[in-house]
Amino acid sequence: MIKRLHLIRHAKSDWNHPKLSDVERPLNAKGLLATKVMARHILDAGCDFKNVYTSPAVRACTTIENIASHLPGRSIDWHIDDRLYTFSAGDLLDWCHDLPDDLNDVTIVGHNPAITEFSNRMCGTDIVNVPTCAYIQMEYDGEWKDLNQNTAKRTKFLTPKMVRNP
Repeated sequence: MIKRLHLIRHAKSDWNHPKLSDVERPLNAKGLLATKVMARHILDAGCDFKNVYTSPAVRACTTIENIASHLPGRSIDWHIDDRLYTFSAGDLLDWCHDLPDDLNDVTIVGHNPAITEFSNRMCGTDIVNVPTCAYIQMEYDGEWKDLNQNTAKRTKFLTPKMVRNP
């Protein structure tokens, strides 16, 4: 059965609050605008937003919340998973291995360098850096527990810059 994984890197965060912990850091104005710009493009690229999991970081939760708010008439629910507050591609792979096989479409809202490294390893690609609020779609034929290096195919890659300047 074909599995589809949708990766969304959180939008640009605001570093102007030095007293906040990393997990508490909000989005900045550019990040908020990017969620609006990307929402329809991610939907049109084939993300169904049915099984959405996000890091507990404020910037990740706000990213999916704002994307959802810019898709009127579409009800999007998401689940916060502490394991997705990671910067490790290996942790993302372990998380995917634990997914139930009856889920065929899964969306992750997370962080770099995990998103970039995970995408590159699974798809055998060489993206130098997945920018903030970018979207990657990959397909994989098999059970989640067997997902591994070079077993997936990247089918979509969208960035805010790409969709603003097509």
